[in-house]
Amino acid sequence: MDITPYLELKPAPRAIFDTLEQRRTRVRFMLPTPDGDWKSVTWGAYAKGIRNATLFLASNGIQPGDRAAIFAPNSVEWISAAMAIQAAGGAMVPVYPANTAPQAAYVVKHSDAKVIFVDTPALLGRIFEAWSEYENVGRIVTLSPAPMDAGPIIEKLRAEGKPVPPIAEVERKLVSWARVQSMGQARDQEAPQEFERLLHSVSLDQVGQMLYTSGTSGNPKGVPLTHRNVGVNGQDWLKCNGPLLQASGDVDLLWLPMSHIFGFGEACLGNTFGWVSYLSDPMKVMPHLTEVKPTVFMSVPVLWEKLAITALAETTPDKRKVALEKASGGNLRFCLSGGAGLKRAVKDVFFEAGLLITEGYGLTETSPTLTLNRPDAFRFDSVGKPLPSVEVRLAEDGEILAKGPNVFLGYHKDPAATKEAFTDDGWFKTGDVGKWTDDGFLQIVDRKKDILVTAGGKNVAPANIEIRFKDDPFIAHVVVFGDAQKYLVAGVWLNDAAVNSHLDQNGVATGARAEARRALIQKRVDQVNSELASYETVKKFAILDEPLTVEAGLLTSTLKVRRKQVSQKFGKTIDALYEG
Repeated sequence: MDITPYLELKPAPRAIFDTLEQRRTRVRFMLPTPDGDWKSVTWGAYAKGIRNATLFLASNGIQPGDRAAIFAPNSVEWISAAMAIQAAGGAMVPVYPANTAPQAAYVVKHSDAKVIFVDTPALLGRIFEAWSEYENVGRIVTLSPAPMDAGPIIEKLRAEGKPVPPIAEVERKLVSWARVQSMGQARDQEAPQEFERLLHSVSLDQVGQMLYTSGTSGNPKGVPLTHRNVGVNGQDWLKCNGPLLQASGDVDLLWLPMSHIFGFGEACLGNTFGWVSYLSDPMKVMPHLTEVKPTVFMSVPVLWEKLAITALAETTPDKRKVALEKASGGNLRFCLSGGAGLKRAVKDVFFEAGLLITEGYGLTETSPTLTLNRPDAFRFDSVGKPLPSVEVRLAEDGEILAKGPNVFLGYHKDPAATKEAFTDDGWFKTGDVGKWTDDGFLQIVDRKKDILVTAGGKNVAPANIEIRFKDDPFIAHVVVFGDAQKYLVAGVWLNDAAVNSHLDQNGVATGARAEARRALIQKRVDQVNSELASYETVKKFAILDEPLTVEAGLLTSTLKVRRKQVSQKFGKTIDALYEG
């Protein structure tokens, strides 16, 4: 495919409106209906929603450079709100739907968001739970097609003993998506040229999105990305992957959260190329694959692994190919895996069937891709070669350093973290350790930062979980694991004297002590889990009796846990938590 027409750098909403006259009556999205059918949304309807929302935002005080947040599951309204924020000159701030009330409130407050788009009663309830943190938010837009009644949500929170905001105060800020559309349309009739003026005044060097990423400890950090950062990265990506794409006729099954740069990037690619995107969710992806039969599929490793399971059980290449085609719908042409490393066996079985799963490496701070395996140059034991606009080198200790127009300039309101993120001569420090192969491919060999990336692509800072057990009198250490796994588990080391004293006081007999101490720790794990997002929760744990000591090399001289050494020492026990 000739990708030249798609290489112009421009803010993301322009991809929709620059081609609208050719695409207006064509289908952009297909939405699942309750009766198992699909409902279509045309490019014209999609564009109209964006146009009206943009004019609403501009009329409600959103100025170039301002932030607006989105706290909702995937929907056409989600991506429409994101495009509208950017078209108005603002920066879109996604909030993960899995975030707890305090986590969501921190992102919204720290980002200085003036407007927040929210969907579902549950997520609106989380906003009400932390209402005082939203005092600087002028408008809260509910994305549901029908207006969302705040009253029952507030009453439910009150019944649970949680503080609730005054209903009158809530209603002053709350506005429905339908109302946003009517207000925007009225503004469009008053000033028909206003939308085009706003859209074409957006500069490539304005921040278009600000994403929050897990730190190794403490609160998450805001990563502002300009339209140029993301645009150059997309341009590089297209140069590498163009041969596997086509200008029209592609169909993708979009289930990745748009609140993550991977899912948002897929939606923007669909805007650029004119894809028909079927919206799905994690629970329905597998049956939807066989029904929709997409030509494009992007996923974190966990679903690629599910697709490969039946094929890997077959004994011949032909049978494995048939099994893969049956599971994936049989029309796949472009496959992309991201968010975490994909097992070699999965890549091999797809390639044997004639499908290359493209895989690369990057971070939110790099918009996001640094290296990529591509159709004409790939090694399955690597994360590929640097993109055309990216420079990558290794520090003396092997840390991967990067430079390029896709690299962000610094964290929002955090000069100390920004200084720490770059070398003195301006190279971004990824926190990952790598090495080069003889033929120029990059391999990841270790992490300097204690960040786990689950098989579902979630970045988790284990220290943020472990610190919640720090003051527990019954627990000496908790070490969380889960890199490249479906969920998190933990090794737990007890303060035996405190536990035994507690069991003595409660008259627990010797034969019942193992069960009692496990129940004691389960209660503490459950309490911590209740304070965490679902993907951060510890699903299983093992109580380990061999102590962590400096002498054994499991603690530093300052008594900090040596995570890598602990993993090696107790690996079999930890691995067993994933069995059965």
